[in-house]
Amino acid sequence: MCNDGIVQVDSNVYLVAGSNTNWVMVKDGDTATLVDTGYPRDRDRVLRSLAAVGIAPDGVEAVLVTHAHNDHIGSAEYLRRTHGTPVLMHPAEVPHARRDFLHQVSAGQVLANGWRPGVLPWALHAFRSGGTAHVQVGEPLPLPEHGRIDVPGHPVPVFTPGHTDGHCAYHLPDAGILITGDALVTGHPTSRRQGPQLLPAMFHHDRHRAHGSLAALGQLDADVLLPGHGPVLNGPVERAVQHARELAG
Repeated sequence: MCNDGIVQVDSNVYLVAGSNTNWVMVKDGDTATLVDTGYPRDRDRVLRSLAAVGIAPDGVEAVLVTHAHNDHIGSAEYLRRTHGTPVLMHPAEVPHARRDFLHQVSAGQVLANGWRPGVLPWALHAFRSGGTAHVQVGEPLPLPEHGRIDVPGHPVPVFTPGHTDGHCAYHLPDAGILITGDALVTGHPTSRRQGPQLLPAMFHHDRHRAHGSLAALGQLDADVLLPGHGPVLNGPVERAVQHARELAG
């Protein structure tokens, strides 16, 4: 464990526990790939986490987006505009990041679920962190169609639609690490469960597809799971997927 919620999971891979949302830094010398960027008001924490592992903001070679919800792209546009950092994502997520449309839990859905433990405190935190602000990426770039991405860590995109239409996980085969975003999490303030699981149904654009996307994750050779929400999970991803399926029913 490093300072300020930074967990070193490999010689060059770090998960940062932000304000209810995680991001991942993959280093290569004095450069890095940043996977997701937290809420808009997490910006100072994002920059501090980079500095803590010796990365200047202009050393971020790319931001890889798992999906374009506000709590995952909060500083992506800042890095793009200020430092010229390319922001890449699955092609199906590009229009979502531009805000041609918004697939995000609505205020009505939150109110309808307000009786559930943790929902209203989470909603208040999300509001204060910029979760309802207009957040977009001005020039999102589509990922290459196949194979590894030529950025630090050389991650392999894994298409996992359901949470959003273009949700994408990232596999680091050489390190045996899987970055799952919100396709598979290990905890959330609105969930009373611990361990690998799908997010509560209100958060998914298409829960049926989200359930189906677990199959793509379960086929990967990885024994460290870095989720968008919750702590690092050690153990075979296949076993984590099976646990999530059992909970989802």
